Amino acid sequence: MPRPAIKHVRGLGIALVLASVGLLIVGAAVGSTGLESLWHWQGDAIARQIVWEIRLPRSLGAWLAGALLGLAGAVSQGLFRNPLADPYLLGSASGAALGSAVALVLAGAAPAGVLWLARLGMTGMAFLGAAAAVFLALLLAQGAQQGLRLLLAGVVVGVVLGAVRDVLELRYPDILQPMKAFGLGSTAFVGWAACALMLGVWLVCAGAAWVLARALDGLALGEATAASLGLPLVPMRLGLIGVLALATGTAVAQTGLIAFVGLAAPHVVRSLVQAPHRSSVLLASMMGAVLLLAADILARALLAPQELPVGVLTALLGGSYLLLLMYRRRARDWSS
Repeated sequence: MPRPAIKHVRGLGIALVLASVGLLIVGAAVGSTGLESLWHWQGDAIARQIVWEIRLPRSLGAWLAGALLGLAGAVSQGLFRNPLADPYLLGSASGAALGSAVALVLAGAAPAGVLWLARLGMTGMAFLGAAAAVFLALLLAQGAQQGLRLLLAGVVVGVVLGAVRDVLELRYPDILQPMKAFGLGSTAFVGWAACALMLGVWLVCAGAAWVLARALDGLALGEATAASLGLPLVPMRLGLIGVLALATGTAVAQTGLIAFVGLAAPHVVRSLVQAPHRSSVLLASMMGAVLLLAADILARALLAPQELPVGVLTALLGGSYLLLLMYRRRARDWSS
């Protein structure tokens, strides 16, 4: 990579770190009444507890969930060589939603269901659902050899599992309200335990993506070129799919369905710097963290003391950004 490009990558990385620190501080100061001063709360034990037990884990959880989605989005777009690919492409979102619906049904159906829910939790069932969806996509595609077949299998699995979830919601209308909240996405219930889990998963997934980034660089040149370079594409693809499934499933299990973060973060990074996947994947992860944390702060502050679901806000902002991107590209094509 040329020296100016290295400087741009480092500069963007430093800017994202500084933005993350600043937003975490702001996130700790935003409450039900809007932005508040942290300095006035030093002598108030209840206020300190609110900041430490509610606002800080929520802000850090939003950062980590965005980091997981941004990482998964960059891996997905590189793996399928499609700038419109997102972390939910292999049916993981539908699988996580179905897992949550099954957990709610079990909890209200019988004492045995309550026991299962106590052991796994709703987040555990959501993660198992996401993992099962990816496994079904791999099974339907007969492996990871052909990206297009895997892509179509993921779409089919997502549609089928979504239909099964709709049937459960019609059969058990009591779960409609919590499932609606799950579909809108929220970081309100993220605690320190969830932050620790997401941090551990993010470290594992970021390390694996760093090691497997050569496969993404090779695939960007085409299947034949990547094979001619001697890359073991099948095991590397399976590893990348594992990263995609683990990162997406963990984020969705903790925060519900949050749209456009995993799709928009790699686009923003590519519009700022040109770098190989080893750098761009990590930058996309940090960009996703900053975007979701900023959206979470806005969701808390805009309508305080009421709160806007963060998934709704990311859908509005992310969709507007992608529409602007499409308009600029179309205008550029017309001018040329």
